Amino acid sequence: MINRKEVTIYDIAKALNLSASTVSRGLRGNPVIRKDTRRRITETANAMGYQQNSFARNLRNNRSNTIGVILPRLNSSFQSSVVAGIEKEASKRKINLIISQSRESVEKEKANISTMFNSRVDGLLVSLASDTENLVHFDKFFKKKIPVVLFDRVKGNPRCECIKIVIDNEQAGYDAVKHLIEQDCKRILFLGGNLESNVYHERHLGYKRALAEHGLPFDPELTMVDNLDEGSGKRTVEKMLRMEKRPDGIFAVNDTSAVAIICTLKELGIKVPEDIAVVGFNNVYISRVFDPALTTVHYPGEEMGEVAASTLIELLDNDKPVKPKTIVLGHKLIIRKSSVRNQHPQ
Repeated sequence: MINRKEVTIYDIAKALNLSASTVSRGLRGNPVIRKDTRRRITETANAMGYQQNSFARNLRNNRSNTIGVILPRLNSSFQSSVVAGIEKEASKRKINLIISQSRESVEKEKANISTMFNSRVDGLLVSLASDTENLVHFDKFFKKKIPVVLFDRVKGNPRCECIKIVIDNEQAGYDAVKHLIEQDCKRILFLGGNLESNVYHERHLGYKRALAEHGLPFDPELTMVDNLDEGSGKRTVEKMLRMEKRPDGIFAVNDTSAVAIICTLKELGIKVPEDIAVVGFNNVYISRVFDPALTTVHYPGEEMGEVAASTLIELLDNDKPVKPKTIVLGHKLIIRKSSVRNQHPQ
């Protein structure tokens, strides 16, 4: 068996003929220790393969210096941008991240939360699974006053002792559909995810409000719910083609689905935007390079990650109790060729 004996500060102290306390201070960069001595300690520690036991030190300080992040999906361009923002803020403070995904399953989300709790994370950043109905499984965090920040996918109920970071999804949905109506669309299809999820429910409310305010009837047949993956485009178009009266506009609540819809329409010889105008949501990279370029709602994912992480870190640094509140970030409709009939794209 290979002997992997741990190198300790006592081994370094013996090699340098110094006290263990001097070595410990030198490794932490304490200015009380002379600069040349600190350099000798560091060089010897590196040469001997010394590994600092940050886990033990953090336990003594009752901090793990680690934040847990739970996402519904890792293969999402939007969620990737959120993670980039979280990592940016965490890196500034030399805070570690444990990242997991629920795969849109509340049962997997519960397992992730137990893992994070047992890993002694200092706080939690979470975008909920689409089928999460309540926050009962967060109680272990709430009871121990471990701060939780929800972003994007959130729930509001008495158990929610947390801060929420969102955009005004209803207004964003309204803006998207109002634009389609301004392009002379009279029969607009809505493609969303699980309407129990706040983001899709609220965007659907905005869709219905825009129809009502512009004198267009709401037709339940034009509301479709899907997994919002690449296959959703083909499935949506297949259902659409079976309708007695086809839609002339489509609002898809993410760009992946919107682009997939346009691809399927083009394969069938249906022109976009002449025959059907299409609007997406999130403003991910593909929306800008696709042909025709996709009209979409800009959702500030990286900014959301930065705000969520900095908010949680501030709670940890100040050791203050969480006061539930909602932070609303801005959104913007980006008009491009996929929807434009009556005006030049911006």
